[in-house]
Amino acid sequence: MGHCTQSHFLPLNIAVLTLSDTRTVDNDTSGQYLADALIEAGHHLADRQIIKDDKYQIRSVLSQWIASNHVQVIITTGGTGFTERDNTPDAVKPLFDRDIEGFGELFRHITYTELGTSTVQSRALGGIANKTAIFCLPGSTGACKTGWNKVLKEQLDATHRPCNFVMHVKKVTD
Repeated sequence: MGHCTQSHFLPLNIAVLTLSDTRTVDNDTSGQYLADALIEAGHHLADRQIIKDDKYQIRSVLSQWIASNHVQVIITTGGTGFTERDNTPDAVKPLFDRDIEGFGELFRHITYTELGTSTVQSRALGGIANKTAIFCLPGSTGACKTGWNKVLKEQLDATHRPCNFVMHVKKVTD
């Protein structure tokens, strides 16, 4: 497994997408947390947008980022529950070339200690499309903190052993 790691940290270009009918730049605490956390960890904020949880708007923004030579990782927040308005998994899953089943499984395992069996209502998911890693987190800031600190921070760090996702994302070209 040693081939999965680098000897030094590699900053990634990460885009953050907030999916909400009500959030604005002023009150998007979840998107702001993710943006701040990834910068603090040494990565670059490639882009940040807030759009409605609409299946076609989501696919449009994600497809642009997936096709870009600049965006290596996408983190979304919002729209992963079971209400009528929660469309993120249905919008995103068809874009994946490959699912990262373990992301949703691990996220739910970790949040079980906080939420008990209610965590089964989380449809957090991950996948890879065009060598772009995509991770979809719930909309709460607490869920974003858990997802970043307990999973993504390590898995997006090229030095994390025995393996991480850095080797699976595209190389950046200008």
